[in-house]
Amino acid sequence: MPVETNGRKISRDDLQAAFAKAIGDGQEGVKASLPPILVVAAAVAVGLVAIAYVFGRRGGRNDSAILEIRRL
Repeated sequence: MPVETNGRKISRDDLQAAFAKAIGDGQEGVKASLPPILVVAAAVAVGLVAIAYVFGRRGGRNDSAILEIRRL
């Protein structure tokens, strides 16, 4: 896709303006939906840790070893 520069060099400001125009709307949507996503991710992480803890305790009780030491 050709870009018309009218015979002048493309400056950093031109690039920043073009990127802001192309990406600007998408960033606002992401920033608006970010807090609910973080809350859900934190809740899922806490839930997984709680489930792992419960199953770990239960497994530890069921498979606990009983050592018997005898003198010969």
